[in-house]
Amino acid sequence: MSSKRDWHALFAPLPKSAVVRRKPVASPELVAAGKADAIAGWENLSVELSAGADGLRHVMVTLDATGTPISAGDWVLYSGGKPVQYVHENLGGRIQPDGSFLGTRWRTVMVDVPGADEPETRETARSEPTPEEIAALMALVKEVLRRAK
Repeated sequence: MSSKRDWHALFAPLPKSAVVRRKPVASPELVAAGKADAIAGWENLSVELSAGADGLRHVMVTLDATGTPISAGDWVLYSGGKPVQYVHENLGGRIQPDGSFLGTRWRTVMVDVPGADEPETRETARSEPTPEEIAALMALVKEVLRRAK
């Protein structure tokens, strides 16, 4: 039996119950007013998953007006245990016309500080995604597109 955390990790396969939601990038009002011509017809396909108190995960794919995926991201936000309030991990970027991916991976750790009103950022690391991470993200893109049909 799998736990909620299995699908909550970055790049993990989506659970069978995951629902893809479609939302226009530009509001109908902006499109009607001619203020969003460059992005008229673009859509965000998103999967938002909650692991309850364990955290959140959001996978998003942006499609241009032809239905071609042009950007993608996978992020997770989860509790790291005391004194870590939460950890945010993300890989996001642009899908190039040739199918390659240009993006960044980052991880931020927020820590509770006694007496402080807000948590403190203790670590933020940005890096180039590995070929394996890009392959995993692109597999998620294919899965989101398949489920959105």
